[in-house]
Amino acid sequence: MTPLVETNVVRQSQRRIPPPPVKRFLDYLFVECGLAGNTIVAYQADLCEFWDDVAADGELRADLDIEDVQTHLIGLHQRGLSTSSIARHLASIKMLLRFLHQHGLVRRDVASLIELPKKWHRLPHAVHYDQVEALLQSPDASDEFHLRDRAVLELLYATGMRVSELTGITLESVNLDVGYLRCMGKGRRERIVPIGRTAIKAVRAFVDVLRPALETARSGRRMFLSRTGRPMDRTSIWRLVRKYAIRAGIGQPLHPHTLRHCFATHLLAGGADLRVVQELLGHADLATTQIYLHVDEHRLSEVHRRFHPRP
Repeated sequence: MTPLVETNVVRQSQRRIPPPPVKRFLDYLFVECGLAGNTIVAYQADLCEFWDDVAADGELRADLDIEDVQTHLIGLHQRGLSTSSIARHLASIKMLLRFLHQHGLVRRDVASLIELPKKWHRLPHAVHYDQVEALLQSPDASDEFHLRDRAVLELLYATGMRVSELTGITLESVNLDVGYLRCMGKGRRERIVPIGRTAIKAVRAFVDVLRPALETARSGRRMFLSRTGRPMDRTSIWRLVRKYAIRAGIGQPLHPHTLRHCFATHLLAGGADLRVVQELLGHADLATTQIYLHVDEHRLSEVHRRFHPRP
């Protein structure tokens, strides 16, 4: 299997090559643990910073201790990093130190002495159904790529996919006749997601009419293509969503992940079972899905009114 640091994700990250022990650890995370490529790229940057702080002449001391880690974290705080960013740094450092200890590169299991900071959980940002409807209707025949753009928007809202999952979809992973798609989520966990009739119609129109005109030798089997025939990436999808959000008159920030939040929130507001929504979103932990129960204020008010002894 190709090591992580040789993959396209890392080659395109434009970050320096990590030290050999860090490289071995990143390969382990990718091959053995199945972490997503974007997560690995973030960990690579964090760990290279940590290595620069604690390694002398490029070599890590065998007697590395918790004070070295604390000094590094204090430096991150002084640079103005948020609590969530520091927590991510610390999570990657803990895993690296445990890995190095298991391979005899550091004497003490420093990772066992470090506790992750408590983080506030922010409520997901979702917009009203009417605003989503306006967004989905924004692409029109005057737009050169309106068939593709509508298919992208409809599919994001119909399935709740992450943008990285959408960009990875191939022609073979979508079955429009049956009405489902197969996507690869975090940790390379594959799941099957149903597609609604409106999204099927939009995707079929794009695949039958526009995609053949965009396809080139560089397209591969990816479904969504740019004007040059290359597969669309996360940035191009983000710009597409933002463009039509502005056109739809949605003043608040709206990104591809907002449509994932809307997908979950609107399903639960309609009475969907929490476990089903968890499966559709590809969440490994139900607690991650439960946060959407707090987003719909009208649902909370209705539950309170119906069941509290003194409504």
